Amino acid sequence: MDFVYDDGGRAAAGYKGTAGDCVCRSIAIVSGKPYAEVYRELNELAASERPQCGERSSSRTGVFKPLRNEYLKRLGFVWTPTMKIGSGCKVHLKTGELPAGRIIVSVSRHLTAVVDGVIHDTFDPSRGGKRCVYGYWRKVA
Repeated sequence: MDFVYDDGGRAAAGYKGTAGDCVCRSIAIVSGKPYAEVYRELNELAASERPQCGERSSSRTGVFKPLRNEYLKRLGFVWTPTMKIGSGCKVHLKTGELPAGRIIVSVSRHLTAVVDGVIHDTFDPSRGGKRCVYGYWRKVA
């Protein structure tokens, strides 16, 4: 699968340094919303979140799955699972195994944006086409 370096607008929004912001970045890339707006909205939602293990979600350091799912649903995204418990890996982050269009793909401990079969991220998470895909988010019309 081809790869394009894309920070989702993080640097252009004035943010510096590295961050564990894959949720914010992939949502900005696929939705077309400005990075700073997604960053702010995720942190606003996190302020009312019940802490997990003493921590709340953060756009910069990581967003817990329930908050991420709630935010994506609010934006009109729908989840399509590609793997079930005990089924083994059927779909990989590989050319031809994901649908065309703009999708947010969930892999182990990471979200990445895929636009028409091309990974848009700050690194290539495909592991040479062997990375298992748990499912993907797609915006419904």
